[in-house]
Amino acid sequence: MIVRLREGLFVVSPDGEGDAELSAWMAAHAGQVFRLEPASGGSMLLRALGAEDEACRTPLNIHSASPAPLSLISNFAPTPFTLDGRTYASIEGFWQGLKFADDADRQRLAQLHGGEAKRAGSKAPAVDTIVYDGRTVRVGTRDHWCLMERACAAKFTQNEPARAALLGTGTRPLEHRLRRDSRTIPGVVMADIWMRLRAKL
Repeated sequence: MIVRLREGLFVVSPDGEGDAELSAWMAAHAGQVFRLEPASGGSMLLRALGAEDEACRTPLNIHSASPAPLSLISNFAPTPFTLDGRTYASIEGFWQGLKFADDADRQRLAQLHGGEAKRAGSKAPAVDTIVYDGRTVRVGTRDHWCLMERACAAKFTQNEPARAALLGTGTRPLEHRLRRDSRTIPGVVMADIWMRLRAKL
């Protein structure tokens, strides 16, 4: 093998001997990030830190169109859970149902997931406050977001595939970036909820 040093580059080229070994090593470490470390006798080591996205902690954007199993983290996903005596088909069904004062409407939305739940919620009257479990909560405030966190905690503790998907993100930062951010729970708040629950789990 031939070694060349360039500004910002460490170049290793085959020279006819050990070509197969070099090719196999490159294939085994493709896409990885390395740290340069000094070694005894003036030598140096290139230590693998892992895949680039993991080593550099590239954020993961979580939404309904994320590839499986990440899509199970999304609020749209059909991930049944029970909260305060009621079973919900999804987080979206829970969240959109809060917009309705009538319990029959909330029960109806509790059975929905995905875009169907979102569309059903869009038919609710615009309100500044909601009532949940006898308590009045102002929309878009910390108290409102705490309801979302409680529902997500129930989802991830009760639904094993969803929990595995969340834990499978490791320590990567999570994002929730959409074309249009939510008025009631901004993406940065939603992502923070997921990451806090991941740390607890």
